[in-house]
Amino acid sequence: MTGPTRPTGPLHRLRTLPLRSRLALLVATAVAVAVAVAAVACWLLTRTQLESELDNSLRNTSAGQSAVQDALSNCGAPTSPENRTGFAYVQVVLSDGSRCVSPFSEPVKVQPQDVAVATGTLHQSLHNSVTDSGAKVRVFTKATPYPRPGTQVAVTVSRPLAEIDASLNRLALLLTAVAGVGVLGAGVAGLWVARSGLRPVDGLTRAVEHVARTEDLAIRIPVEGEDEIARLSRSFNSMTAALASSRDRQSQLIADAGHELRTPLTSLRTNIELLARSEETGRAIPPDDRKALMASVKAQMTELAALIGDLQELSRPDAADPGPLQVVALHNVVENALERARLRGPDLTISAELSPWYVRAEPAALERALVNVLDNAVKFSPSGGSVEVSLSPSGELTVRDHGPGIPADELPYVFERFWRSPSARALPGSGLGLSIVARTVHQTGGEIALRQAAGGGTVAAIRIPGAPTPPPETPGTG
Repeated sequence: MTGPTRPTGPLHRLRTLPLRSRLALLVATAVAVAVAVAAVACWLLTRTQLESELDNSLRNTSAGQSAVQDALSNCGAPTSPENRTGFAYVQVVLSDGSRCVSPFSEPVKVQPQDVAVATGTLHQSLHNSVTDSGAKVRVFTKATPYPRPGTQVAVTVSRPLAEIDASLNRLALLLTAVAGVGVLGAGVAGLWVARSGLRPVDGLTRAVEHVARTEDLAIRIPVEGEDEIARLSRSFNSMTAALASSRDRQSQLIADAGHELRTPLTSLRTNIELLARSEETGRAIPPDDRKALMASVKAQMTELAALIGDLQELSRPDAADPGPLQVVALHNVVENALERARLRGPDLTISAELSPWYVRAEPAALERALVNVLDNAVKFSPSGGSVEVSLSPSGELTVRDHGPGIPADELPYVFERFWRSPSARALPGSGLGLSIVARTVHQTGGEIALRQAAGGGTVAAIRIPGAPTPPPETPGTG
């Protein structure tokens, strides 16, 4: 059983050539075809012009009664080649098809058109014929009165076509030479065009090979002009810049994650080592201390689990599909988040005024984002304080706490990964919550902002596109 046959046609061979060779070959072929078409057109136009001039010359050549009489008087007498010196060949054609040749003319074979003119069927005729010796001639035949009254004959005036054939042959040779030089010039021009046109592509190729070999994303290609090559270079520079930024963010994420993981892991290892040493040495830890130690281990494990979950959430690319979007009743999602927030802040007064608002989002991600916002408000609220939550009829959700607030110079950084205010570093958390909130809100097409509240505290404002009533084709969920 034989394998598939590989294509070997001219088109396949052309595709296997390097791009520079293909471009040079195509340019040379295009110019060669253009030169050939121009040469043929020039030759045809010249031939038409020469034939037209020959026809006009034959029409203007007069053959009067004296020429007719000379031909008739020489009728039947042979004409020697040395006497055939006339500018044109003249002969008389009778109605029976016989001919009488002028003394200084080459005999020309009589054609049916000549007989038709002699019999009066045609007034005149212009056609090709040949001499008795086989030379091609152009013939103009015209009716003329016969010396006898009441009759007419045809007089033919002929000139050799060799007059224009020689000129056309010389022109053909000249055009062939010019076309050959043009094709050679086209080949050279094609190579030059290919080399000049593909020089930026060569630079791009070297840059790509350098990136593939060294993983150096800092390389940039100089951009000149506004053509397609320049657009390709700009796109490559943008791609490498985006890749470099992505790699930097990845490295920073790993570094920040390692830093955040180090503290709970160190504390957890210390507590576990204390428990292990107690077991090895037989020294029992006082019950109260052991209870506090176990509570600390449990809290650190909870913190590690939350941190790992946040890292998994942030490990997805920003452009990744967040999941199937559904029409969600935002007021119901807020109610669910409020129940969890009240459990985490039992000593706080959490009030809510919620108007109906329906949005298109991923329910689980949206609820987690709102829980993070409320957790921040609970975490930074003083004991016995209050948190006000409002969902206005226009769809703006605000969460206001009465905590220490965020200084104005720190507000631009609150949504960065692992960023934590210096005043909040002693509190539990990884600094990833608001980053996840901002990412979720932006994926739904919404906006989020933090601002200082009048009288102290912070206001988190979230606005997600939606409507106060669910779409009729898709009922709200939640």
